[in-house]
Amino acid sequence: MLQFRLPMTQPIVECIPNFSEGRRPEVVDAIAQAISAVPGAALLDRSSDADHNRSVLTFAGAPQAVAQAAFAAIVEATELIDMTRQQGEHPRMGATDVVPFVPLVGASMEECVEMARALGQRVGTELGIPVYLYEQAARRPERKNLANVRRGEYEGIRDSISSEPDRAPDFGPREVGTAGAAAIGARAPLIAFNVYLTTADVEIADKIARAVRHSSGGLRYVKALGMLVKGRAQVSMNLTDYTRTPVARVVEAIRRETARHKVAIHHSELIGLIPQAALVDTAQWHLQLDQFEANQILETRLFAAAQPPDFIEAVAAGKPTPGGGSAAAHTAALAAALVAMVARLTVNKKKYAVTSDRMAQIITEAEALRADLQTAVAQDAAAFDAVMAAYRQPKESKAEKTTRATAIQCALHHATKIPLQVAQQAVQLQALAAEVVEKGNSNAGSDAVAGAQLARSALRIAALNVRVNARDVNDREAAAQWLHQLEDLESRTSALEEQTKSTVQAIAGPD
Repeated sequence: MLQFRLPMTQPIVECIPNFSEGRRPEVVDAIAQAISAVPGAALLDRSSDADHNRSVLTFAGAPQAVAQAAFAAIVEATELIDMTRQQGEHPRMGATDVVPFVPLVGASMEECVEMARALGQRVGTELGIPVYLYEQAARRPERKNLANVRRGEYEGIRDSISSEPDRAPDFGPREVGTAGAAAIGARAPLIAFNVYLTTADVEIADKIARAVRHSSGGLRYVKALGMLVKGRAQVSMNLTDYTRTPVARVVEAIRRETARHKVAIHHSELIGLIPQAALVDTAQWHLQLDQFEANQILETRLFAAAQPPDFIEAVAAGKPTPGGGSAAAHTAALAAALVAMVARLTVNKKKYAVTSDRMAQIITEAEALRADLQTAVAQDAAAFDAVMAAYRQPKESKAEKTTRATAIQCALHHATKIPLQVAQQAVQLQALAAEVVEKGNSNAGSDAVAGAQLARSALRIAALNVRVNARDVNDREAAAQWLHQLEDLESRTSALEEQTKSTVQAIAGPD
């Protein structure tokens, strides 16, 4: 079955920040981890190019989560990328070079403009980075075009920002540090599309770029540059509105130009993601599918059929399942997510270098527990459904009563194993949470404590389910064993709570 992490019933915004680093994967890893650590932000794609010395990350989610993830990524890039040492083929102005917000499901361009401006102000104020608003978020018409904002690149902006009035940023200081400057904006979906030629002659790529880009008389909504990448001439493009200038039309224009220069297209590539509609449009154009409709795509139908119900809505629906047992597993999964989040905010930080290896292990352990617990949400519901089905079996005859009683006992045993496992995993998580409270990033201390508290709550809920089932089973020896395991778990969780008590009091004050 298809699974989707994004809450499609809420507004979804996409963010595609570009970073001036494509040669050190460990730096890109750290930036990606900073994004993934933000609950509600789903990292969808990452792409790096050593020649361009540039990486593009794509993530999406609810607006608040996406804004927070963008800021976290900028913080990480600011610490790890030094623009005084950065060189590459691609034009650039800062460690975090450009941050566009794109409205997707249920979101408007106006909302993305507000997000861009709020983030720009935060970056300028808290990080001391000059920020220029561009595209739909621009406050000055000449700054709508990113090329105008980035003119002169890092060195040019560094040398002129304090003296030229036109270089004054929208937010932040009129001076450039090692992180450079950043462009933050809002725009429609853009396709980053490169075409490699069967030549190393960059002059030919330059001529083709001039022929197809709008600014020099070419196709509307096409920006293009000629470059040398991986030993080949490349036409590097941004297609800013594929609905008005389709990808197929751009490729055919380039094909005609290559013939003029007695070369050919060697291959093309995408940087980041492309809207499905753009590919469908290209296929429709080449195949001449004049009567084609989008709902004829198999995956489109599967996507619509496979949308899972929202868990909270399902709990509130007035049906027996999912119920308390599933809620225990869900709560523990949230605890695992918080533990992983704080551990990710700790690894690769100089201040916490001594604990970095252990935090990396905790991430692995917490994610494994989270995967198990997310599965347990559905397993608990299915187990309780089986108990109910057993109770509904006929009991008219003696044989039916015997069969029914056996089925009930088997179902109760199975239904007890799941919350008991959840209880055990909740204690494991509480122990991990205690570690990240003690050794993790102190800026996320409240999140670590929240993870510990959620794990303890999950244990209590799961334990209640175990005790209810133990009351009804005929095998008293098995029931006694379950209860003994619970007592041991509850003793351990009390000790772990004492470990984090001082931190809780420091954050929230005494009870």
